[in-house]
Amino acid sequence: MKLACQEQLLPGDDLFEKWEFAASAGFDGIELQGTANWNERLDELRAARERGVVFSSVCMIYDRFIGDFDEKRRRDAIEHVKALLSGIAELGGVGAITPAAYGIASRRLPPFEVPRAPEEDWRVLLDALGELGEHADKEGTLVLLEPLNRYEDHMLNTLDQATGLAETAGWDSIKVMGDIFHMNIEEDDIGESIRRASGHLAHVHLADSNRAHPGAGHTDFASAFEALQDIEFDGYLAMECGIRGDARTVLPRVIRFLRPLMK
Repeated sequence: MKLACQEQLLPGDDLFEKWEFAASAGFDGIELQGTANWNERLDELRAARERGVVFSSVCMIYDRFIGDFDEKRRRDAIEHVKALLSGIAELGGVGAITPAAYGIASRRLPPFEVPRAPEEDWRVLLDALGELGEHADKEGTLVLLEPLNRYEDHMLNTLDQATGLAETAGWDSIKVMGDIFHMNIEEDDIGESIRRASGHLAHVHLADSNRAHPGAGHTDFASAFEALQDIEFDGYLAMECGIRGDARTVLPRVIRFLRPLMK
């Protein structure tokens, strides 16, 4: 197992300074934000890579999604994820993270209705993943499919759901990413859900119960890490969370909290 931190959480004026701090604190990589200006950043990212910066992955940050209700927005999202996949492959990372969608609908919040049947949700996601899986396979990288909690997405909420979708899509280049914050809401047993996802789980996001840094809330990280060891998980665990306090103090403390759980 390796630890990474999303770039915006790290102190420093540029990626090299962020990496110097991250490495000194005990992190093994930096997770990038896959925003709309991704292609404009590629020269900067290549230069940082040449200077020794290690990139673990890229997380899609966009206002449209592969499961969007609008066909044009879905098309835009698919093309954006393709760009992320090509870029992170060149940069030596594991893959690109995408949810089905974020914030477009929820059956648990008003108006409690979704303008598309579950069967159509499934078809739309399979169409997108078929295209993305093929692209990732050609690039030699992974699509990392992320379930979100019920209040943020109505389609994929658990590791089992994401694993089933990935299996149906049929590409080895489509794997599952588990976010401990979302799992703490949705999974009956975090450890057992991780064990069931063995062979599919390729990446993990770290955040505590309050979505702050690990150790700031009440999540049982010990059982999650025990399950990761049981399935011989050897990927990255990347911090995607808030930081309570000064990052230069908090992030080394997080490393001291997590490293013993990884033995």
